[in-house]
Amino acid sequence: MYQLCNIDDFNRFFSAQTLHPQVAVAELFRADLTLFDTKVYDMYALIMIEEDFGKLIRDGKALPYQKGSLVTIRPGQSIGMKMNYTTKPQGWMLAFKPELLEKTGLGRDFYMFSYFNSDYTEAISLTDMEHGVIKNCFANLYAELNTPKDHLSGQMIRLGIGTLLSYVKRYFEKQHTISVRKGETLVGKLDTLLDRYLGSGLPAQNGQPTVTWCAAQFDLSPNYFGDIIKKEVHITAQEYIRGKIVSHAQVLLRQTNMTINEIAEELGFAYPNHFTRMFHKATGYTPLKYRKGN
Repeated sequence: MYQLCNIDDFNRFFSAQTLHPQVAVAELFRADLTLFDTKVYDMYALIMIEEDFGKLIRDGKALPYQKGSLVTIRPGQSIGMKMNYTTKPQGWMLAFKPELLEKTGLGRDFYMFSYFNSDYTEAISLTDMEHGVIKNCFANLYAELNTPKDHLSGQMIRLGIGTLLSYVKRYFEKQHTISVRKGETLVGKLDTLLDRYLGSGLPAQNGQPTVTWCAAQFDLSPNYFGDIIKKEVHITAQEYIRGKIVSHAQVLLRQTNMTINEIAEELGFAYPNHFTRMFHKATGYTPLKYRKGN
């Protein structure tokens, strides 16, 4: 599979001059169509798709999108398009190397853009107004890259990227917050997820549920998932998950004849003493004393 390694490689697909060694912005209608063959990106990228010109595949999975959608790519991800050659590609694309983040304010704040690490299952949809905002951000970055360089050029480019990524964060979180609010809360859905998993016997094979695993089940980044849980229940997601594990342990101690070691294994603990320590910290009792008292 072709690996897109640097900005020169990226610009060649647009027959464009490299104006910055770590950043490029281009309009999709200018691209050689081989750009849309599946490639592994060794850089971050953001695509705004303005026409439905094919089936989008990221990391081997179809990613549904609409006109006016955003798609993110992180280093190591693959993306391609099964083209509909009757429709010309329209939209914008930003690509930047991870090295751009080193020892910069953009790099310091990059943790906020955790959606790059979220394997969401549909593109980020935009309203007409949001589409206009994002399009202006791309156009401003394109203009800055084509402006004669001065002592402010680097700062302006990083500020432009930061502004664009901040808007994407806003629209990503709005979309996922709305999806969570349809029906029960995220905590309600998390309860169901954890109850099913902890009662399935799978923890003995796959280990305890983690924040990262739980977040992935809802197509959210761990940071954003943790933020929502904390807003709803005022404790961290990890504390909430541990509480559910302890609750299941209490049921097994009361209602079964399983040994302490068997319960620890059933709930995904590699070592029984780790289970005993967590249980004692949460309840004030060792598992054995809790069983005797109940």
